[in-house]
Formats: sequence, structure tokens, C-alpha cells
Amino acid sequence: MLVRIILGRVLRIIENNQQIQIVELDVNGEKFQGINYPELTGRVEENDLVHLNATAIELGLGTGGFHFITAILNKNLNNSLAKGHIMKLRYTPQQIKVLAVEEEESPYHQIIKEFKTLNNKPVIIGFLHSMVLPCIAGIRAINPHLKISYIMSDGGALPLPFSRNIKMLQELNWLQGTITAGHAFGGDLEAINIYSALAAAAEVQKADIIIVAMGPGIVGTGTQLGTTALEVGQIINAVGSLGGRPIVIPRINFNDSRQRHKGLSHHTLTVLEKIALIGATVVLPSLNDVHKMNYLKEQIEVSQIRSKHQVVVANGEPGLEILKKHNIFVQTMGRSLKEEEEFFLTACATGVFTANLI
Repeated sequence: MLVRIILGRVLRIIENNQQIQIVELDVNGEKFQGINYPELTGRVEENDLVHLNATAIELGLGTGGFHFITAILNKNLNNSLAKGHIMKLRYTPQQIKVLAVEEEESPYHQIIKEFKTLNNKPVIIGFLHSMVLPCIAGIRAINPHLKISYIMSDGGALPLPFSRNIKMLQELNWLQGTITAGHAFGGDLEAINIYSALAAAAEVQKADIIIVAMGPGIVGTGTQLGTTALEVGQIINAVGSLGGRPIVIPRINFNDSRQRHKGLSHHTLTVLEKIALIGATVVLPSLNDVHKMNYLKEQIEVSQIRSKHQVVVANGEPGLEILKKHNIFVQTMGRSLKEEEEFFLTACATGVFTANLI
């Protein structure tokens, strides 16, 4: 295990809000962009000397592209008055305390304590963070008045403020609220695990539809089991055990150079075949390309997914129209809507299908 820590100086503040600061840095005469989370380090100002975690940039990881500020060398941080007794990022130098929705100090403690069932409430589960925004566009294409809660798991980025898509959804008032589960943090509500997060979305935020997906930056290794995508199966099980209706956004690509991700990705098939212990609804997009549609159908038949799960087809075009209407640019793995239309159609179609259930 290796962490690369370097010294830098803050040249200017590019973006500045309560939960995240994006800054320009000078590192040995070179300019870089950096991210600071005030909850972890305090607020930075111009000319502050800072320690930076440079590991991701040195590895060339895609979703990052930033140095992360780990300490402000000329300041002390004191957030000791913050409420809560639950620690996230436990036993690390960055461990923080949060007011979890479940704990006794929380105004919602009794609600979570008395929670019984999701009562067949639809819970959409996505493999990638880039599915969330187009899925919500699909929902709004059918009914813009539905209340939507987003639960961010800890399978990708841990700080919710890192997500520009969630910031956009909040600015558009398309979300009823956000919840960060496990070691993820920065949501409107903090939850210890996915079960209490689901209860909070249903009973505290009163969501009509719940969407669960990790933050930006999925972890993968090119192996069947070495990926955080498998959390989708665990979340399917959690939703089912609490009496909800799990609805899966499958990962569908036709412009990925990796054969294992052609059509239904191998992670999607692994989750549905092996990890999910109960049935879910899997939404395929209606595609005009007959060859691509037949490829998906063949994958479904060969994998025998229908023996456990309900597979439906829905039209995702209304969701794409909402994205275009609001001039929303979406991308996944660095590829645009034009390059990966089927990926975004799938997310939109899942939103359309789910909204029609309400």
C-alpha cells in the first residue's frame, strides 16, 4: 500500500461552497487542480500551504484528475461542536463524526426504530453513478411531481459533494433528498448501512421512488468478482428483505473496446446470476437496431436470467428528450451520449418504466 503525499500551495479558489472547494495549486512550479473537503480539513484560502494526496494522478485514474488536500499546514481545524457520535472513515486519519439518522440524538431515531417495511416501494439500483441523472430524467418525463431520494453507497467515491451530477440534480430541484450510506458521507442524511438508508428514504424523506448507486469511480479488476459493481446484488437482496421492489438498471454498452462489456456487461450478468438471491425487475431499452436488440435477447436466454428475474422492455426516448430540453451533458467512462446512446437509453428506460408503476 502506498500513499503519495506532496507539498503544494493554493494559488486561487476556483469553486467554493460549504462542502467542497476546487482550487488551483502550485506544485514545484507546475499547476494542478485540487479538491478540498472542508469537513475533513477545514477551509483553504489563497497562499495556504497544503499536503496533497497525489496517488490517483500518478496512477492516471480516470474519474479523478485532481490532487486531494489532506491537511492545511498553517491552520488548525476544530469541528468539535458538530453533532453526532457515529464515525465514518473509521480508524483513519480522516475519520469524521456524523449525526446518523439512526442514532438516539437524531430527530428521526424513533422513525427508524419503528420501521417495518418498504411496502413494495420501487427501488432502482444502478451499477454506475452516471446512470442516476438519466434515470431521473426518465422518471420526470412521465411524472415530474414524483419525490425521488438518492442513496449513495460506499462502492465508489465516498464524499457525495464530489459528484457534479448530484449538484446539478439539486440545483434543478429534481431530488427530494440524498442519503449517504456506509462510509460515504455528505448527504442530506447520513446512514450507517443500506438498510437504514432505505428506511430513511421511505419514511423520513417520503420518497415515491428510491434510487441507489455508488458515487463516481467504480472499482474493477477485469475479473468476475473483483469489482464493487457486485454491490448491486447485495442491494437487491436488501431491498427484497425489507419488502421493497428492486428494479435494476443493467449496464449496456456497444462502444466499449472490452468484449466483456459488450451488450449486457459481465458484471451485470454475474450479479443477476450469482449474487442476487431474490428476483428483481431488469429493464432493457427498446432499440431501433435489430442486431443489437437480438444480441441482448441472446445474452438473456444464454444466461437464463429469466428463471430468477423479470425482464421487461421500455422506451427510454422520453428521458433523452428531457436531457436535451435542459441542455444536460452526460457521459460515462469519458464517453458521451452520442458514443454510448444505449447506456443512457437503458437508464432513461428504467426511469420511465418505474414512474409508470406509481
